[in-house]
Amino acid sequence: MFKLLFGSKAAAPQVKRETQRETILRAQSEINEILATLSPKPRITVYPEEGTFTIDLPDQMPDEAKALPAPDKPKT
Repeated sequence: MFKLLFGSKAAAPQVKRETQRETILRAQSEINEILATLSPKPRITVYPEEGTFTIDLPDQMPDEAKALPAPDKPKT
């Protein structure tokens, strides 16, 4: 009767936490999968002093070209 009212006291399933290495490797794999499908390839700049990088993407991505109008060009 008490199980019905208060639920089972079974332990909740343990969630495995990613290590920093696993997180970086997963993110790198996901980025590489996405970049491999792009044409033309974006420029990637690495800043070793800061430990960062940037990816210069085009104004309009291939999937956006199918669904959205072209972005407005800034007036100069």
